[in-house]
Order: sequence, then C-alpha cells, then structure tokens
Amino acid sequence: EVMYASGLRASELATLKLENINFESGFLRVIGKGNKERIVPIGRQALDRLKFYLERMRPKLVRPHTPSALFLGNRGRQLSRVTLWRLVSGCAQRAGVAKHVSPHMLRHSFATHLLENGADLRVIQEMLGHADISTTQVYTHVDSQRLKSVHYQFHPRAK
Repeated sequence: EVMYASGLRASELATLKLENINFESGFLRVIGKGNKERIVPIGRQALDRLKFYLERMRPKLVRPHTPSALFLGNRGRQLSRVTLWRLVSGCAQRAGVAKHVSPHMLRHSFATHLLENGADLRVIQEMLGHADISTTQVYTHVDSQRLKSVHYQFHPRAK
C-alpha cells in the first residue's frame, strides 16, 4: 500500500525510518538516489495502514538491536530491497495476479495513474525524485486502447 500510495523505490521504502513519517501533514521524508532528500505526499488510506502496522504488527518484530527502520523482518532487522521485492511478488501471486509483479511496477502504476488523472508531469517528476524530466516522460506512453477511447469520447466525428 505504501509503495503504490507514494511511488517510492524499493530501496527508499526499505530505508524509511519511523521519524520519516508525518501522520499529521501526510508526508514522508525520503532519502533517494544520491542521498537526495525529498518530501512525498501519502494518502490517508496508506497512513491508516501504516498506523495499524505500527500499533499491531511492528511491536511483535522489535528486538533489542532493532534500528529505527520502519519495516522489519522476523529477526527485527530492517527489510532489504530484495526482501521487499520477494514480498511484493509473493503477495501478487497469492492474490491470483497472473502477471509477474515487482516493486517497480507499483511505482510505475503510481506515476501512470497520476498522469492519467491529470497530474502535471513536473509534479510527478518531483514526487518520483527524478533529476531529469526525460526519465519521468517514460510514463507518458499511451496504449492504443486508450488512444481509441479518448478519440471516440472527444472527437465529434468518431461516433
């Protein structure tokens, strides 16, 4: 939920710390590639899930050596990027999703859904932590079905 709601990279989610969440403002402080910091909004539904995790699940995982990492494994250690990848993939399989799902697909879906619903590409670039807008433009591809649908819906002679 947090990955899709925020568009974080797996490595960014894995290194997220307890103090990086601001429940009141609805923002995450993220350390991205090149140790660059950015502030990313996160929706109420994801924050509610995080609260549940923090109140009910995380306390069971905490050990004396546990760092301030948000997401922990069974031994009380910070989850690795690879472990997150396995978790996402496993959850998708258990949910019956036929297509192979990766953390990056959640990030891609985050950006694509923002774009499809009218978000400005420059704002999406900022949320994703891309240094160059051309990296973000990868998400602007439009599939042929969507082209047909928009044409049919908006062109006066399409019907």
